[in-house]
Amino acid sequence: MENKLEEYQEKTFEDIKHIDEFGNEYWEARELMLALEYSKWEHFAKVISKAKESCKLSGFNVEQHFPLKGKTIKMPKGATKEVIDYKLSRYACYLIVQNANPARHKTVALGQTYFAVQTRKMELTEEEFNKLNEDEKRLYRRKQTKDGNKTLYKIAKQKGVKNFDSFTNAGYRGLYNGETANDIAKRKGLRYREDILDNMGSVELGANIFRISQTEALLEMQNEPNEIKATNTHYIVGKAIRETMKKLGTTMPEDLPTPKKSIKELEKTELQKIEAN
Repeated sequence: MENKLEEYQEKTFEDIKHIDEFGNEYWEARELMLALEYSKWEHFAKVISKAKESCKLSGFNVEQHFPLKGKTIKMPKGATKEVIDYKLSRYACYLIVQNANPARHKTVALGQTYFAVQTRKMELTEEEFNKLNEDEKRLYRRKQTKDGNKTLYKIAKQKGVKNFDSFTNAGYRGLYNGETANDIAKRKGLRYREDILDNMGSVELGANIFRISQTEALLEMQNEPNEIKATNTHYIVGKAIRETMKKLGTTMPEDLPTPKKSIKELEKTELQKIEAN
């Protein structure tokens, strides 16, 4: 079941995700329909209607999360047809899978887990975040690191980075007093190829989110593509954050405890809760 969950999380729902010209992520309703194993649009449209009503009752702007998007589909003998589609936000997808039927469509339960643990509805306020328990904080911040790294690596590529292992380790070496990703994994006692970010507490993830976001900001200011400069920038940011933590008297990142459960184990628990209901 864990392998199946990972397959649908990292392949099915991620593969149909789109990014618009402003860098915003979205899903097309007709592609999501097929991923959730609905064969007829009229049946899926009823689920969308329920999701839109849930969005309205939650106090959010329906048009913002469910904007209409026309789509041209191919018909027999080379003909085409204009059909209704939607450009769905992550929150819209979350509401759709919550209103779909997991009993009739097996992938719905997987979709519920995927969008629930990664969405947490919207960006949380500080007050809302503080109300979360540690596991919920980890899930929320792990999503932020995933999204942040996607943007960071995109910018880094534009700035001339080709050796992403070296680039990634530069940030870790600055933040972790010389430790590379492999060093961190060994210290945490992780298995081969197990993700170190999946095995960090919320505080440690927070330090890495700061590293990622500040590196993004500085790389955006870099005029010409230069891999050495971009990699050095990542190291400098990591080291600067470490020095700030030291001055504040907070626990150094390498001294923070490793959680007993990885993020994937937490997600598996979420799935089991859904299946139990």
